[in-house]
Amino acid sequence: MSDLPPSGATEPVPPASPGVPADPTRSTPPAAVPAPASGHAADPTAPGSPTPTDPGRPVADPAVPAQPGPSGSPGSPAVPAQPGPSGSPAVPAQPGEAANPAAPPHQEWSAYPATPAQPGAPGNPGPSAYPGSGGFAAPGQPAAGGPQPWYPYRTDPAGPPQGWTWPAGAAPLPGAAYPGYALPGQAYGWHPGLDPQDPLVTPPHAGVGGWFSRCGGALRRGWRQLLPIMLLTQTVPAAVIAVLSLAFAPTDQPVPGPNGAPALPDGYFEHIFAFYGVVLLAALIFGPLQSTGWAAGTWVVARQAAGEPVGVGAALRYGLRRALGLWGWTLVVSLLITVGACFCLLPGLYAAFAFALFGPIYLFERQEPIGRAWRMFHQRFGMVLGRVALVMCALIAAAVLDGVLGAVNQLAFGVDPMGAPGTATGAVAVAVVGAVLATPAYLAQLVGLVAAYAEQRAQEGPVNAARLAAELG
Repeated sequence: MSDLPPSGATEPVPPASPGVPADPTRSTPPAAVPAPASGHAADPTAPGSPTPTDPGRPVADPAVPAQPGPSGSPGSPAVPAQPGPSGSPAVPAQPGEAANPAAPPHQEWSAYPATPAQPGAPGNPGPSAYPGSGGFAAPGQPAAGGPQPWYPYRTDPAGPPQGWTWPAGAAPLPGAAYPGYALPGQAYGWHPGLDPQDPLVTPPHAGVGGWFSRCGGALRRGWRQLLPIMLLTQTVPAAVIAVLSLAFAPTDQPVPGPNGAPALPDGYFEHIFAFYGVVLLAALIFGPLQSTGWAAGTWVVARQAAGEPVGVGAALRYGLRRALGLWGWTLVVSLLITVGACFCLLPGLYAAFAFALFGPIYLFERQEPIGRAWRMFHQRFGMVLGRVALVMCALIAAAVLDGVLGAVNQLAFGVDPMGAPGTATGAVAVAVVGAVLATPAYLAQLVGLVAAYAEQRAQEGPVNAARLAAELG
């Protein structure tokens, strides 16, 4: 048999003590709640009471006794005790409520405790001495002097939970492939894996100015290593090809035909094919050397940005390991550009822009450089087109300078400068000077394409110079 009272039984509520009306300026001590009788279940609303599902403890009585009004005067409606948050003791709603002896004393958060007076100075009597000044109330919180709940107070019960949220209107930045975040010391919209001060990787929002600054920083850091690498692997082959062009360039002039119209001299096409054949053979021979220079320069740029030591010898050794693979992909891309140019100049130019990043893609990723370059170009068409166009401007400037020097060479030393030793020496000297003056364009092409590739990687996800340097192997 259970000793629990029958269902619905409640304990009697002691009536309020009649008598003189309570003085509003006088604090009334809370009435004590009688302890439950032996053999009866505890009040489930009282702090520390076991839950009905807690094994090994008596089941709580579901009846909740009413509490006297806040002033303790007759006729005041009974106010139930206000429960705290989950797992916290019940908090009396008003000073006149009955106190639970088993509950710890409750202290309002908004009230300043009374402090003892210092010698010669009045003490702080606490909030009870100043009616209505129990503390400061934030917007949406109970008024000062009232009870402060231990849980967030909502102004609209149906509204969203109160708390810190992202600023209004915050959204991912244009062109970024991931949502924006805010880290300490960083502007909103930067991915947690990106360093805004990375010397090689341009953040997604930095624009062309950030790309220019990374290119300039790479040149300032590595020109001592990059300059000899470019001179050896790019300038020397260009100078040799320029001298061979002077030696095998056709010098035959049109002759008058039988009817008086100009006609090509005998053997003209043989000379043309010989000229282009020699130039193409020289380009094929020097192709691995040039690929060695591109790979070595990329290695220098990436490792210096990561703060690692570099040297010309170590860079060339790395370039030799990657030269054949890069040279093979260079031949494929050159063939595609040539085929496009044969149909019309515009398709060939479009192919040159679309495949411009194949070199860095092969060196860093070593897989599918042509397809990857094509997709990267079309996914962010304007950005890649703008960066590659700026690199092309440097190459066009070098080509224009070479054309001007070629015209000066022809005016100064004639159509056939290799016919005499004096003119041959002058023509060779001018050709070598033109190749040397084109070296800055090679540097701009190397640094610009590597920085453009790093920027595109940052658009796809978090990356930094250290990771790129490690990917080179």
